[in-house]
Amino acid sequence: MNKVAIFVDVQNIYYTTRHTFGRQFNYRYFWQHIQADKQISEAFAYAIDRGDEQQRKFQSALRHIGFEVKLKPFIQRADGSAKGDWDVGITIDILEAAPHVDEIILLSGDGDFDRLLSKVRQDHNCKACVYGVLNLTANSLINASSEFIDIDEKWLM
Repeated sequence: MNKVAIFVDVQNIYYTTRHTFGRQFNYRYFWQHIQADKQISEAFAYAIDRGDEQQRKFQSALRHIGFEVKLKPFIQRADGSAKGDWDVGITIDILEAAPHVDEIILLSGDGDFDRLLSKVRQDHNCKACVYGVLNLTANSLINASSEFIDIDEKWLM
């Protein structure tokens, strides 16, 4: 049974599924699908903490499923823009996990991860599977993955 590590860019998955389908990703169904034929060694969900009750319930649900939830505070800049980027944290965690697993599973459409996946595949002979909404996933990320799974209706609540 292949040993996998899962990394979820929560904001990216939330916004891409909401924009494309007007619905939320079904994390429980995803977990059950992966667990059916793979051993999950670790699973992280990276999110922004805005401190609202709805978000706390969602984070609690993710923990109940089996994810370790990593939070960063939401930062509102003076110019009105917001900051809350997990790219570096996700990158470090993937680089640390890759030598110990057969497969990295990344849920994100962010092209910033393309070089990371290429490096993981090359240096650790590790499969890199990406789940993303096809029309909102960077082609460079799809090309860098071993396998791309299009998030469509079956993955939604």
